[in-house]
Amino acid sequence: MTAKPPSFPPTLFVGAGRMASAIVQGLLATNSAHPSQLFCTCGKDPTGPDLAKRTGIQYVPEVADGLPRVDYVILACKPQQLASLPKDLAEGSEGKLVLSILAGIPLARLREVAPNARNIVRVMPNTPAQIGKGISAYATDKPLSEEDRGPVEQLLSSMGQVVQLDESHIDAVTALSGSGPAYVFEFTRLLGEAGKQLGLPEDVAALLARQTVIGSAALLEKRAEADPVELVREVTSPGGTTEAALKSFEGKFEEIVQRALLAARDRSRELSSM
Repeated sequence: MTAKPPSFPPTLFVGAGRMASAIVQGLLATNSAHPSQLFCTCGKDPTGPDLAKRTGIQYVPEVADGLPRVDYVILACKPQQLASLPKDLAEGSEGKLVLSILAGIPLARLREVAPNARNIVRVMPNTPAQIGKGISAYATDKPLSEEDRGPVEQLLSSMGQVVQLDESHIDAVTALSGSGPAYVFEFTRLLGEAGKQLGLPEDVAALLARQTVIGSAALLEKRAEADPVELVREVTSPGGTTEAALKSFEGKFEEIVQRALLAARDRSRELSSM
């Protein structure tokens, strides 16, 4: 006897890049959806056929080919492609739930694209979603119905953790967790570069830096109940090497981090108003 597919709404991905792939793979890995329930399309690139080939979901050449077959539409293209999406989307999304992972595009603008959608969800994920370790924040145009809340949170939790916020906070989320992985990667690079300047072989310095960040993140996850200040204290002996390094940060590191997040938040606001 053939097993029934999970009761997940048929869903069309408009765009088939990294984040769409992360969602599809998460849904399939957690048995939240069956490949037959998922469709994808793309622009003039091979990402759609490639995603379909890798995962077994269905590729459709045009948005209009997929819309009649689905209840959810996920906008996963580049934000600058929003204006060039086919006009079929406005009519074909009537009565459907539209979910957008387009950075910087506010709910009001999304409502212009899908004026008759039953609801619109704006999501800010981050790239660790590719391995199920991301965190996504979402805001909705209207309160989610009970029928939609479960599938939406199931879909987002396939990428990692989920928080719901008012849309007014999404620009700050973009600055912190949306862009945050890049800060961690850049810090890792700089740590390795500094080790090289101290005389370590380049490959050894890079390995030490990378594994230090990986191990520290794993410990932070394992000790989720602990305040980061407590974890810092555990590494720091009075008068020791760590204390000397931390003292050199005083004021400067905090200011740099705050300035970086302000710059990212302000740019997100600029993009939202374009």
